[in-house]
Formats: sequence, structure tokens, C-alpha cells
Amino acid sequence: MTIEELKEQDLIIFECISGSHAYGTNIETSDIDKRGVFILPLDDLLSNKYVDQVNDIKNDITYYEIGKFLELLKSNNPNLLELLNVPKDYITIKKDIFDIILKEKDKFITKQVKFSFGSYAHQQIKKARGLNKKIVNPVDKERKNPLDFCNVIKGNGTSSLVNWLKHNGLDQKFCGIVNIPNARDMYALYYDYASHNAFTKSLPSFPYPMKYEGDWILHNQEKWKKECLENKSFLNYKGIVKVHEDGNFPSNQLRLSSIPKDEQELCIFSFNQDGYTKYCKSYKEYWDWVEKRNEVRYNDNTKHGKGYDSKNMMHCHRLLDMAIEIGEGKGIIVRRPNREYLLSIRSGEMNYDVLVADAERKIELVDQIFDNSNLQEKISDEFVNELLLKVRKTFYKTMIIN
Repeated sequence: MTIEELKEQDLIIFECISGSHAYGTNIETSDIDKRGVFILPLDDLLSNKYVDQVNDIKNDITYYEIGKFLELLKSNNPNLLELLNVPKDYITIKKDIFDIILKEKDKFITKQVKFSFGSYAHQQIKKARGLNKKIVNPVDKERKNPLDFCNVIKGNGTSSLVNWLKHNGLDQKFCGIVNIPNARDMYALYYDYASHNAFTKSLPSFPYPMKYEGDWILHNQEKWKKECLENKSFLNYKGIVKVHEDGNFPSNQLRLSSIPKDEQELCIFSFNQDGYTKYCKSYKEYWDWVEKRNEVRYNDNTKHGKGYDSKNMMHCHRLLDMAIEIGEGKGIIVRRPNREYLLSIRSGEMNYDVLVADAERKIELVDQIFDNSNLQEKISDEFVNELLLKVRKTFYKTMIIN
């Protein structure tokens, strides 16, 4: 089912402009959002072809099947409660059958508003904080690898394993490591000097007394390499980490090797595996966000310099204000009387910490108001089922007549 098919079959019984335009908080770049309600043909309903929602690619236009619409109303979904109270001049389609629901709209307001509007506001705070974290703490495009989370133990302190290897002219691919018993994430490191000397032109500055003279290696490397290959005298350590040809690191685990009994470890190091796992998650989340973010909105947020998603924060305060009004018996006011204040949040004029503190204060007020409210606890299934049946019967009867 597509939007075009809904229109061709005349299945839409309600449609309105929603979102920022309905609230009065739209700006020049705001999209026009539309939401509506349709009723599925009886044949589709009976032949198990139920479609509960139809929308366009950008989700700017969304229609809910009457069954899902009433189910969401029963849970006091903020977006759908607003549809029943949108200003008349923003209604673009309204068939008489939809009046059956509009006459009962006040019965859909219950104490669940405390949770539906409140939890929605919590989500907006979380989103605003998430963007705040991303803006203030960007993640470098060059990805770190497990070696960056390893540190050599030196006396009472530590130093970077990457720097330690570089300082000593060693290559991680010729290293062999083993777990240290009864010491979590601690490893002993060994080195395959034979492989290093045979396959590289650089000379290690040995942490321990040199087994071979540097000049001898330079003058005899090819001979040395041939002898090692023939005698298989390499230790064949696996290296500390596996590296693909494209330079990526396919695992967050270190690679353990089998170490000959008489080999001498060069150092002891630790691997912060938990830190690396957390970093990988943050890296993916950040660059996924960069790829999918709305650049216009992002530029607006960075331009005001407050380091938070001002649109999410605006919606947070709008939802909490509406919840307070509902709890105080003022009904659902879609067109916001405090639009100038909300727009000042949207434009980044307000301080982030002040807005969060004010939102938390409003959340406490919502709790107090609804704890003492005379609103019904919830909507009964019988009420919703009877209303759904009445609407469907009326609609299908009308289609048969026509």
C-alpha cells in the first residue's frame, strides 16, 4: 500500500499539517510534516493483508490505519493526541466519519500522559546530551587499534607500547606474547630477532644485549635469510595483533604465541581491552552519526556554539509544558502560546545546563501534578474496541452504498 493508492481508493479519513508548523515553532528551513488516518479496505483486512502504517521515504508524511491509530491513542502517544487537537486551519482532510473519534477525544486523556509525554521528553534530553557529547568530543577519523591501548610496565608507571616498540626499533609482527597467569590483561612480550634480521633492513636497538652485530647483519643479511629459511630457525611468532592487507584490525583480541622454554621476555605490558571495546563502539556511533546527520541542522547547532541539539531541547520543553497543561486540566494546546521562548531555545540563545536543569524541574512538577490528578488511570480496551468497530462499520457501509 502506498500513499498514492490511499488517495486513489479514497481511504484517507483525516489529514493535517503537524510538527513545527502546527506548534508555530517552524523556521525557514523547516519541512512541512503531515499526519493522517486511513481505513484499510475490508477485503485486505479479512485476507490477512493488514498494513498499519504508510509513509513517504523521508517520513515527512505518515498515515496510520485506524486500528493502529486508536491503539496508539490508547497509550497516550503525544503525536497522535495532538492530531485530535490540531488547529482547524491546519486540517487538510476531514471526513464526517472522523467526527466519531473527535467527539470522544477528551476520553483519550489519562494519567498515562505523565509517562508518554515525560518519557518522550527524557528521550529528547538524551538526544540533546548525545549530540552535546559528539560536538564537544569528536572522534578522529583515523581509527585507533588494539596496540594503542597497550602500555609497558616500567617501575611504578607505564608507557605506550607503540612508543616503546618504536624506540627500540621493533616491529609488532615479529613479537610473541603470552598471558601472565593470575593477572588479568597482563602479557609478557618476546621477540623473534631472526625473522626481524632476515626480512627487514632496519636494525633493532636491542633492549637486551645484542645477539648479532649490526654490521654483520647488513653485510650478511641475504645469506642469513637463506640459512634461516633452510633451517627453519624462525620462531614464527604470530605478532601482537592481526592486520589485514588494507591496514584494518579485524579483532579486538591480542594474538597469543607459543614461546620456547628458554626465551627471555623483553617486557611486561597491559592491554585495556574494555577501553578498546568502548572506543570501537564510540567510533562507530560517531562516524555513523556523521554519515547520517542532517548537515543543515548540524551546522545550525554548531553555529550557535552552545554544543547541544537545540531542536531536541526545544521539543523537550514543549512536551513538558504540554504535559503540565494537560495535568492542570487545560487540555492539549498544540499551537504553543510560548512559541517565542521555544524559538529562543531552537536558535541556541539559552544555556545548555540551565535548560537541562529547568527540564528536570518540570519533570518533577509533572510527577506531582499527575499524582494528584483526577484523570482516569487508563483507557479501557472495551471503549477502544467499540469505537473501532463503530468506525469500521460506518466506513464499510458507506463504501457499499457508494
